Amino acid sequence: MTLRLEWSEYFRVDLEKGVDWYRNNAGPKNAERFVSAVQYTLTALCQTPSLGRPRFKMWQGLSGIRSFRVESPFHRHLIFYRFDATSLSAERLVHGARDLPRRLTQPPFEE
Repeated sequence: MTLRLEWSEYFRVDLEKGVDWYRNNAGPKNAERFVSAVQYTLTALCQTPSLGRPRFKMWQGLSGIRSFRVESPFHRHLIFYRFDATSLSAERLVHGARDLPRRLTQPPFEE
């Protein structure tokens, strides 16, 4: 069974920022490839949500969140998500070299 996909507002903003970065720094084709890689990874997670590993069990507000790398060559970006029996909620899309607990708890508008 494939889970229903939901995107948080923060995930949408993170994706838009990523697309803008790739468009401005690597060209429109790479921005399109980035979106395709994110979509492919989300589809895989909806089919097998246990692919990602649990993260930040001890951090307030982040308990239950999992992460999984976006398909290569964009594998430095991580999708943070939660899931239940019917849906997968994509919560954030963050470059893995960031201070992840801090970045995940602040709105993407404050960067």
